[in-house]
Amino acid sequence: MEEPLCCCEYVDRRGERNHLAACCCDCEDLDEGCERWLTCKSLPPGALERIAETVADRVRVPWFAGAVKVNVSLVPPLVLLPVLLHVAALHFLLGLVVLTSLPVVVLWYYYLTHRRKERTLFFLSLGLFSLGYMYYVFLQEVVPRGHVGYSQVVTLTCGLILMLAALSRAKKDPGYLPIPASDVKSSHQGLPNKSVRGSSNGLHGITVSGAASGRAVNGEAKGYSRMSAEEPEGVKKDWCTKCQLVRPARAGHCRLCGRCVRRLDHHCVWINSCVGEQNHQAFILALSFFMLTSVYGITLTLHTVCRDRTPFVALFYCPGAYSDYSSALSFTCVWYCAIVTAGMGYILLIQLLNISYNVTEREARLALRDNTGRRLLGGLVIDTGQYNRGFLCNWGHFLNLGSSPPQHSAEDIV
Repeated sequence: MEEPLCCCEYVDRRGERNHLAACCCDCEDLDEGCERWLTCKSLPPGALERIAETVADRVRVPWFAGAVKVNVSLVPPLVLLPVLLHVAALHFLLGLVVLTSLPVVVLWYYYLTHRRKERTLFFLSLGLFSLGYMYYVFLQEVVPRGHVGYSQVVTLTCGLILMLAALSRAKKDPGYLPIPASDVKSSHQGLPNKSVRGSSNGLHGITVSGAASGRAVNGEAKGYSRMSAEEPEGVKKDWCTKCQLVRPARAGHCRLCGRCVRRLDHHCVWINSCVGEQNHQAFILALSFFMLTSVYGITLTLHTVCRDRTPFVALFYCPGAYSDYSSALSFTCVWYCAIVTAGMGYILLIQLLNISYNVTEREARLALRDNTGRRLLGGLVIDTGQYNRGFLCNWGHFLNLGSSPPQHSAEDIV
């Protein structure tokens, strides 16, 4: 009988017992890579991937029953964000360079993971740590100046708590369709299921499987589609070749999650989950609370750092912002929050417009691909016309999403 693992031991990806103290030992790929780099030789194919896998496997923290693996994508935001913001607070030009490069780096990493078809916790970690760090700076640098009242701190804190509560709800089941019994049985038998794999990590990580050949399966919408009275009769269902089931109308397969989701809107990297029928309302609520809390926090900080100026003017003209390091750090964080808020505001705007026209992000992209939709409001929204029943009816439909559980039918699962 093997001895139990101590707090610093673990079983590595090769199934061998290892120790945290040996994390820098026995790494032939890294040694070879360094040697080739020093001798100006190219790396063999797959060397970088093997080095990355080895590093990811060895980044662990001690725990009671053995060292626990830490997701590498969680580390960069925790380290780089405070360092870069403190560097940006040293001088106006440094702030300009850092605050310009940060969005560029985040977008570059988004497109990199999207192209490599990977799932990552980087964006969720960045979002949550940004919230925590901005709140910390607000309490440490802004509140002690005495211009922010107790009630204002309580209001900001309540907004943050409500936003996190809505985010927690948005992270739950987006409305996954049940896995067919045949797939569950095969997984219990240990058979690899190669038809489902994560692939794209972006705001629109979706695919339409069997769209050309599967739309005529089972003719009319039944089963899951009975839950929505607004669905027109004769809407076809899709056969998903990956999940091996018949999708109800408006459902879609997320390649990243490897599951079909009812009324799939998109896969959001900021919550590391799909947005579908069951969590779309919570997603909109989390975005709304974030916008209100962020704007309120920015206003309070600017009123403290730049006295006798309106928030909008102070954001672009605040002569005393770099008079001391505390003011510079607060002003830098304000600009960081403003950039993030502008991006989230755009996402919220698109979501509200889509809801007003009763169209999902997935349906809009499919309509653009098939040239079946109309661009409205300067291209901000794509009206497919299929489910649009007017502004009030569309919002009534959205507010009733997930209010009644779907009725499962044997015809829907094959």
